Amino acid sequence: MTDMDNAPDHILRARLPRWLLPSDWPQHGGQPALADLRIAQGRIASLTPHGPAPTGPAWDLGGALVLPGLVDAHTHLDKAFTLPRMGAVRPGLLGAIEAMMADRQGWTVTDIRERASRALQWAHDAGTVHVRTHCDWWEPDAQPLAWNVLRELAQDWTGRLALERVALIPLHLYASRDAAMALARTVAASGPGALLGGFVHSTNWNPQALRHLFEAAQHHGLDVDLHVDEELHPGAQGLATTAALVRELRFAGRVVCGHTCALAAQDEATALATLDAVAQGPITLVTLPITNLLLQDAATGRTPRLRGLTLVKEAHARGIPVLVASDNVQDPFCPVGSFDPLEALATGVLAAQLDAPFDRWSEALCRADWLGRGPAALPLQTGSAADLVVFQQADAWGFPSRTQPRVVLRGGRVASGQPSSAWSLAT
Repeated sequence: MTDMDNAPDHILRARLPRWLLPSDWPQHGGQPALADLRIAQGRIASLTPHGPAPTGPAWDLGGALVLPGLVDAHTHLDKAFTLPRMGAVRPGLLGAIEAMMADRQGWTVTDIRERASRALQWAHDAGTVHVRTHCDWWEPDAQPLAWNVLRELAQDWTGRLALERVALIPLHLYASRDAAMALARTVAASGPGALLGGFVHSTNWNPQALRHLFEAAQHHGLDVDLHVDEELHPGAQGLATTAALVRELRFAGRVVCGHTCALAAQDEATALATLDAVAQGPITLVTLPITNLLLQDAATGRTPRLRGLTLVKEAHARGIPVLVASDNVQDPFCPVGSFDPLEALATGVLAAQLDAPFDRWSEALCRADWLGRGPAALPLQTGSAADLVVFQQADAWGFPSRTQPRVVLRGGRVASGQPSSAWSLAT
């Protein structure tokens, strides 16, 4: 094979994470055997332990790490890249909200489209195949300017990247059941990929409004994605009440709860009882290490004492799906970021002291099925899209360090990055 931009028929000696492999996959020296993938018509035709060289164009990766296409489960494309035009921002979540509310008064369709398009291009280059974005929705009777822009971008990116939109609505707008039904009806009518969301915090806590949100979502067939308990108030009740409502209403959709930082501030018995209840429902947790480290326990001139992460290990031990995502990028909530989910995982590995990040926790970057309805479905199985990210310089022990040099394949073809000439294997 001489043209490295062509699609190989075979990818040989790929190091895949343990979570992706069958339980009976062979081991060599305590490590999973390297894998061979056969690709046909842009899809995985077979996945087997490494064997004799096949016939046809092939890459021999020599043990390079490989992940399926990445999933960024919680972003804010409407806010991205707004920080450079802001002045000083008061520390903490509520200060960031104030700055954002002032800036959004000057938003235009052109401004939102340019910033969100840049974000999607960065995500695409990183190897992300699925993005979920929240969209601020502060008016009860009007759709935000960004909502339709994001819908158009979802259509524009069809075939390259799946884009979902969550209506991020403050809880008080659900105080009336009729208003909740009207909001859900508008979201449901706005096209595919739309979800009902809410900002649930102790400053706006209203259990009846949360019930209305779920009843409206159930009535209109919408999944739910919440910003919930994004604080270190031990009395926060959002997640516990969500779990109770899901069970009581026999909610038919998937529920995703982002942040849930308050679990880390609660006493052990309370926090673990909440997680036990979460484990009984179709609820996925999303942790946002970069933004939560920046916003929680924040004050001017004072070093933070608390980390602000949710209880990812305890959730994982209970079989609760846990995803790691980018959240805010270069806006008043977070001055850094690049829409590369591996940055978020790298931060989470240190902040949450996660062990075996490649073999265990990389799953938190790759499971789009944990975001929606339907059965669990591992990527890179026979028949699934040949969307791959190959890390040329990383190893399983230091992962996710040295993951920036990468080659992204979509449908088995190179989409970004420069394949190594050493991979070419004429067969």
